[in-house]
Amino acid sequence: MIEGWKMDNLTYDQRKYNMSRIRATDTTPEILLRKALWHKGWRYRKNYTKLPGKPDIVFIRQKIAIFVDGDFWHARGHQDKPGEQVASNKEYWKKKLSRNVERDKEVNDELTEAGWLVLRFWETDIKKDLDGCIKKLEEYL
Repeated sequence: MIEGWKMDNLTYDQRKYNMSRIRATDTTPEILLRKALWHKGWRYRKNYTKLPGKPDIVFIRQKIAIFVDGDFWHARGHQDKPGEQVASNKEYWKKKLSRNVERDKEVNDELTEAGWLVLRFWETDIKKDLDGCIKKLEEYL
């Protein structure tokens, strides 16, 4: 542990365990969206490494790249001031979340310039309104 540095009320080992449980792929919202798409008969690639940003879901023929963004990790509601939603170690989180938002914009631009349609869905939107997300995607398929 870094001396004199305390992020919150968890011990170093508890925080390390919690952070190790955060997944980059196959999150609950991703799985919900993928299952709904599969149920409708739409076939896709998942975590497609041949594209910048490694989109969560890709429709290759239609050139559609879909990202499922976590509300915290992509600073939902705080894109203009990432890191404002945390109470401790603000400088670290501000830098971390700002870079995530910046990277999202860079990936969007790169994919758009290559002729791809980029769709981003927030995790809570998928959990609360999966049908709305599917309808938005249907507009393009």
